[in-house]
Amino acid sequence: MRPARLQRSCLIVSAALLLVACAAPQRASQPGASAPAGGTTTSPAPAGNGAASGTIKIFSSFPMTGSALGQTQTMVNAIRMAVDERGGKVGDFTIVYEPLDDATPAKGSWDEGKEAENANRAVNDPDVMVYIGTYNSGAAKISIPITNRAHLFQISPANTSPGLTKPGKGEPGEPEIYYPTGVRNYARVVPADDLQGAVAARFAKERLNVQRAYVLDDAESYGRPLATVFYNEARRRGIQVSPANGPESIDRQATDYRSLALRIRQTNPDLVYFGGITQNNAGKLWQDLRATLGPDVKLMGPDGIFEQAFLDAAGDAGIGTYVTFGGVPVSRYTGKAAEWLQRYRQRFNSEPEAYAIYAYEAANVALDAIQRAGRKDRNAIREAGMNTKDYDGVLGRWSFDQNGDTTLTTMSVSQFKGPRIEQTEFITQLSAE
Repeated sequence: MRPARLQRSCLIVSAALLLVACAAPQRASQPGASAPAGGTTTSPAPAGNGAASGTIKIFSSFPMTGSALGQTQTMVNAIRMAVDERGGKVGDFTIVYEPLDDATPAKGSWDEGKEAENANRAVNDPDVMVYIGTYNSGAAKISIPITNRAHLFQISPANTSPGLTKPGKGEPGEPEIYYPTGVRNYARVVPADDLQGAVAARFAKERLNVQRAYVLDDAESYGRPLATVFYNEARRRGIQVSPANGPESIDRQATDYRSLALRIRQTNPDLVYFGGITQNNAGKLWQDLRATLGPDVKLMGPDGIFEQAFLDAAGDAGIGTYVTFGGVPVSRYTGKAAEWLQRYRQRFNSEPEAYAIYAYEAANVALDAIQRAGRKDRNAIREAGMNTKDYDGVLGRWSFDQNGDTTLTTMSVSQFKGPRIEQTEFITQLSAE
C-alpha cells in the first residue's frame, strides 16, 4: 500500500462518511449539521441537552487487539486513573468511561472499518461528549470527519501526522478535508512529525556524525511523511541520503527483508532510518537489517517503535536502536510526571509505556473542558477543549494553538540498551532547529 496522497485521503474520508450513512440509525437532524457533498447522510445524535447534571460518557478508540495492546492497555489504565481521581464526577455530572477497540483479530492492528464503527457509535450516543483517540494517525483520518460533523471534541494522546492539523505540512487538501463543517474539533497533546523527523536528522548529523543514510518507511500515513521529513532534513544538513528519489516503502507482508538489506549494504550507509510502526513488520525488518549490515551500522526509528512490542518482535536486533519521542522516556520523569508515575505503579503494579502519560493528560484536558463548559452540550465542550490555554498538567504548562497542536515541542532521543523497555537509556532533548 502506497502512502496516503490526496486521492487516498479522499477515498478514506468518503468511505468513513459512507459508513456514517449506512451504519448510523435514523435520528432527528442536528442543528448546524451539514450533509456531505454529493449526497445526504443520517444526522448524529443530538449534541447533548444542555443540562447541568446527568451522565456524560467518554469513549476512547485504540487498537486493543494485537501487539499494540502492551502500549494501549497502559493508556486505558491512565484514562481510568484520571476519571477515578475525580471520583467519577465533574461538577454534578457522572462520568462514564468506555474504551473501544479499533483493531481486528484478522488484521492484528487498527482497521479502517472498525475505527469508523467506533466513531459512529460515539456520535450516535447522545451521552458521549468526548472521543479520546486515535492511537494511529491513519485511524484519525477515518474518525475526525465523523466526529467533526457531530461537533464532538476529539483529542488524541498519540497521533503525530502533521497533515491532521497543519496547513501545508501534509498532502494536498490536508487538513481541511478532515473538517467538513469548517470548524476544528480535533486536538492532540503530542508534537507532530514535522518536528520529530527533523530532530532525528539533526541528531544523526550532530551527535552520530552520520555521513550516509538509507531511509525506509512503512507506506502508511504516519510513517511515510515522517520518513520524508527525515530524508529532506538529513539531505539539507549534508548527509548523503538513499534512495535517490526519496524514502523506500517496505512490503509490510514480506516474510524476510534480506534482499532489501543487501541492496542497502551496497550504499555503505552509516545509518538506516525507518519511519513506521511496530505492527508493520518492524521487528523482522530489524532482524534482517542487523544480520546483513552487521553491528556497526546504526538503526533509528520514531515513537512508532518506542514500545515493548517492538523489542519483543526484534529480539537482540532491537538492542542499540535509537528512537525519537515527543517528550522524555518514563525513566526521566520529574515533578508532576514523577508523582503520576508513582501513583500509576501503586495502582497497577506495573510500568506504564511511553504514551500512557499522554493519555492521562488528554483525559484530564477533556474533563477540564467539561468542567469549563458547565453543561452537557457537545459544541460547548468542543469549544472549551479547543481553547485550552496555559494548562498546568503532568506534561508541564502548555496550550493548544489555533490548529489544535500542543505548544510543547521539545523532543528526546533515547537508545534501547536491553530487551526490556525499562532498559531504555535517555540521551538528549533537542529542538528541530
